[in-house]
Amino acid sequence: MISISMKSPNEMAGEIAKKAKDKRLTLNLSQQTLSEKSGVSYGTLKKFERTGQISLESLLKIALALDEFEGFECLFTKSSDELPSSIDEILKDKSRKRGRT
Repeated sequence: MISISMKSPNEMAGEIAKKAKDKRLTLNLSQQTLSEKSGVSYGTLKKFERTGQISLESLLKIALALDEFEGFECLFTKSSDELPSSIDEILKDKSRKRGRT
């Protein structure tokens, strides 16, 4: 299955930042409180909400503090049509374990 998104990575980052800010406000947390709760510096959190720019580690810490961490476990998983249908398929698995270039 091919998915086409009309959003740039920058636009997606901005949307994620907005959703995180909305969740913070829904939980009635200040930026300072979320900073302390997540272990992400206040300046980093403020910049993230303003620009969408943040390291993956800091984003995961914020997601954990906002009770949104489980959503990241779904990234890069195989779809149901890619999963083996039998134990024989699992045993015969010859999929690549590393890239060529």
